[in-house]
Amino acid sequence: MNDWQRKSPLEWQTYVNKQVKVAAAEKHEYEGWVLTVDPVSANIVLARFPENEKVLISVVLGHAIQEVEILKEGDDEMKKRLSRLLMPEESKAYSPEELEKRKNNLKTWLETNHIPVTEQGESGRTLCVAGVLTVDPPYGPEECNSSNEIILSRVQSLIQGYLEKQ
Repeated sequence: MNDWQRKSPLEWQTYVNKQVKVAAAEKHEYEGWVLTVDPVSANIVLARFPENEKVLISVVLGHAIQEVEILKEGDDEMKKRLSRLLMPEESKAYSPEELEKRKNNLKTWLETNHIPVTEQGESGRTLCVAGVLTVDPPYGPEECNSSNEIILSRVQSLIQGYLEKQ
């Protein structure tokens, strides 16, 4: 086991969002921004941003890592860029105002289609449909919860259709 593999997850966490140079076995060198470090295998995931190209992701196997040198700290813009890399498009963050608008639009649409809906929770963030299904922010089909599979499926289909028309 090498020094890199002996580090703790908290130590590896200090490398995330930093530009590093990794010296690996057989005199290989890798450079890039650390996206994450696998806590089991000690593999390090690097991202590079060549000019006029899409991002390049590479994985350096933990057992091959001999040394990791920090070259540069990531600024806030780089941290955001790195966090968006592996995030699905639909899971983008919404502002409180956008969430409120999405909730109100969905509630109005459901009421227009004669589907009973109420707001639940301390802040009224959760929509309750017909007393048997809830919809949490950001109010898409994936955020529907119900123990009744038939109702769950139908309401998810309705919401999906509604969102596609938007």
